[in-house]
Amino acid sequence: DPRFLYQAEEQPEGLLPGEIYSISNLELASRLSFFLWSSIPDGELLELATLNQLNDPQVLEQQVRRMLADYRAQALVDNFAGQWLQLRELDAALPQDPAFNASLREAFRNETELLFTDVIREDRSILHLLSSEYTWLNEELARHYAIDDVRGDYMRRVELTEDSPRRGILGHGSILTATSVANRTSPVIRGAWIVENILGAPVPVPPPGVETDLSQDSVPEGRVANTLRQRMEIHRTDPVCASCHQLMDPIGFALENFDLIGRWRETDNGDPIDSNTILVDGTSISSPLDIRRALLDRSDTISVSITERLLTYALGRSLEDYDMPAVRKIINDSKE
Repeated sequence: DPRFLYQAEEQPEGLLPGEIYSISNLELASRLSFFLWSSIPDGELLELATLNQLNDPQVLEQQVRRMLADYRAQALVDNFAGQWLQLRELDAALPQDPAFNASLREAFRNETELLFTDVIREDRSILHLLSSEYTWLNEELARHYAIDDVRGDYMRRVELTEDSPRRGILGHGSILTATSVANRTSPVIRGAWIVENILGAPVPVPPPGVETDLSQDSVPEGRVANTLRQRMEIHRTDPVCASCHQLMDPIGFALENFDLIGRWRETDNGDPIDSNTILVDGTSISSPLDIRRALLDRSDTISVSITERLLTYALGRSLEDYDMPAVRKIINDSKE
């Protein structure tokens, strides 16, 4: 029976193509439960839906708050944050660094998931993910970040200084490792990740046949390019490559002080790291702190991007042009 296997929503009889109609209370209960819990509605939600009380905004809000406070709301963190922030990519990450191990991988994931949980449980702004004044650490992760006075295996909140590069997810080992390749950092992947996942802008697909070898062997004879950035600058001299890279690379260059598993470093292959760069709109940046500020200055764009992703996850389908008024209403209603 398809109704046993799928979430079924029936259209009213005589519905014209493109005509708008209201879903039933039971269908709303199902949508809400799979959105927040990734599971079927519980008895309380079903009973209210059977009595058609979910149409009452106060009842609906009370149920949403109840469901978010429930342990089952961890599914929203695991599934939405796992997809959106690409935390699932950590499972496949195999960086060629002896300091990387299974317990560090788990600490990376826990740090980001716990910060995302704070946004939900404490009703914080979504921008808290970029600007948080603290992070979640255990002793191993704190040592990896060169942060002192953290002891034990359990994760706990640790306050960060105002100029700490660890503020927000851009300083999290989870993101930095998932956006590196096996043997080095990747300013292109890191920049593309921010453009696509944080700013919500499409990332161009590289044209076929483009040479992507950035090893020392790729450096033309007579050129010196010890650092990854120097080799990328040579790559970007190709006009075919430059048009796309000017959008992503500056963002990635600003994060080059983080190595392929998120440790802070000052040199690359013995040469000082040059993180000074200019964004495509002319903004000068030179550090993770600068890129974080630049992103927060575009908070409206970020809010639209994250709302679209959250609504896509909630509906289980891609958004269309006719969904945009709903996106704008969500943003306006939640600005406070």
